[in-house]
This record gives sequence, C-alpha cells and structure tokens, in this order.
Amino acid sequence: MTSLSATSSESWGDTVSRSRLIALNSKAKGQQWNESDLDWTIPSAFGSPLPEDSAFALAAFQNSSLSRYGRSFWDVFRWEFQSWMITQFLSGEHAALLCANRLLEKIPNEDAKACLACQVVDEARHVTVFTRYMNEKIPAPYPLSSAFVTILRDALNDSRWDFAVLGMQIVVEGVALAAFRLASKTFHDELIRRICRLAAKDEARHVSFGLLSLDGFYKTLTLSELKQREEFVLEALNLLGKSFVLSEIWERLGINKADGFGFMKSSSLTHEYRRAISMKVQACLGRLELMTPVIRGHLERFDLLSPNTPAAFQESQQL
Repeated sequence: MTSLSATSSESWGDTVSRSRLIALNSKAKGQQWNESDLDWTIPSAFGSPLPEDSAFALAAFQNSSLSRYGRSFWDVFRWEFQSWMITQFLSGEHAALLCANRLLEKIPNEDAKACLACQVVDEARHVTVFTRYMNEKIPAPYPLSSAFVTILRDALNDSRWDFAVLGMQIVVEGVALAAFRLASKTFHDELIRRICRLAAKDEARHVSFGLLSLDGFYKTLTLSELKQREEFVLEALNLLGKSFVLSEIWERLGINKADGFGFMKSSSLTHEYRRAISMKVQACLGRLELMTPVIRGHLERFDLLSPNTPAAFQESQQL
C-alpha cells in the first residue's frame, strides 16, 4: 500500500481553524467510553420469536415473494439481517482503524493529529466491542465484507490526501453514522442497541473532522480534478450498493436468489433502509459542494436521492 505523498499531506490543515480542531478533540476526549461500561449479561436470545414488527415493515414482507415461506420466516430473516449488519459494522471498523492509523502517520498538523489519535482509539474500541458481541451473542457470524476495505484501500493508495479523508471520514464514516443510528432503534436486544448508540456518537465526531478538513477545499480545484473525485465517490457508492443485496443471507437460508434479489429490489422496506443509510453521505457531499449532477443522477436512478440534498456549485459548470 503506497503512502500519502509528503507534498499533499503537508497542505492538509493549513487553512483549518485551529480552535475548531481543539474543540473537536476536547469533545472526543470527554466522550470516551469503555467496553467495561456495557452490561454484557444482557441476553440476545438469538433466533427467538420477535415482537410484532411495524405495519410498514410487515406489509413489505407480506407483499413480496418471500411471504410464501410463512410468517415465521420473517423473524428468522430479521435475526439474520441483524447478524449480517453487525458483520458489516465490524468490517467497516477494521478498515477505518487501518485508514486512521495510516493517516495519523502522515498528517503534519498537530491539532489534526490529536483528532486522528482519538479516532484511532475509537476505531480500536469499536473493533473490540463488535468482535466480542459477534463472538458471544451470534451463533453463526457472517464472513467479513470486502467493500469497506476496497474503498479505503483505493483511497490510501492515492497520493492526494483528500481521497483518504473523502473515503474514510465522509463515505465510510457517514454510512456508519446513519446505520448505527438506525440500528440503535431497530435491532433486537438492548445490548447491541446500546453499543450502536455509543458508536454513533463517535462516528458523528469523525464525520465532523472530515467536513472540517475538507471545508472549502473543493472550491479550489479544477473541473478535471473535481471529475476525479466524482469518479471515486461513484465507485464507492457502487461498491456499497453491491454489498447490500444480501447474497450471504439468501444462501444461508436456502432462499432462491431470484426471490431474495427481487425482495431487495422491489421492497419499499429495503428501499427506505438504503435511502436512510445514504442520506448522511449525501448531506456531507452537499455541504462540501461535491454533489455533482452525475452523482445526483446516480442516486436518482436508484431513487435514493434525498430531497434535502443541495446541488453543488459546479452543477452550472457542466462537470
């Protein structure tokens, strides 16, 4: 894996407000938590019957081809989906830990280093906690996903410092923040909901650090340079989309993949879930003025574009 170039890394943080970095780092230190703060005796009762789901979610199942497998299948799927999502979380945390550690070595700005050092601690704690939950509470974990690793590997292999920040702090951390917040309300035992609430607070700071680092940066680039960032974001969105077809779940449950893929493609439930998870990334891209017509078109094609996402300034420049 190649390193960030000295020239590009030295420019990071030159225009970032020192007071804002210090405030963010102070907040990070004050919000640290430990594995021991959690009550690990809370049972998960994996595979047990679940309380009635929301009318919207249940209707999405009953109106799909999966309904022919019976009502009890819905509870089985919900448990398996939780297990699969936790695997995605762990995969993302492994990748983010690697990326944050690599960036920490290269960033010369001392205040930025302090923020990244706290993030390394956060990511290491997330890896530890999700690994323990998976080992103790999930009977048959899923294999780790390669999507997050691929996104961050590509970002780190590029000599331009902003690719690493864009890949980790905006795309991966943005997805994680939204997913953790959603999981903290929808997962099936209090322990994992508590873990996700705590992790979401950490991820919110990581996203803030990315936005702070990139604030105003894309206004300084040429159309050609912006096009390269656009292509990177599109590839990252494609990788994440491909990982969300749940192939591993359908295979484990012995479900015809055509039925499974059809459910993911046509279900209003899965569609709203994907949209909710992508909304934070869209908001970040809009704030950075990187929501180009091509990226907007990609999201609109899959009906994932949030109505509150602003267009980028370069839209009028026909990027």
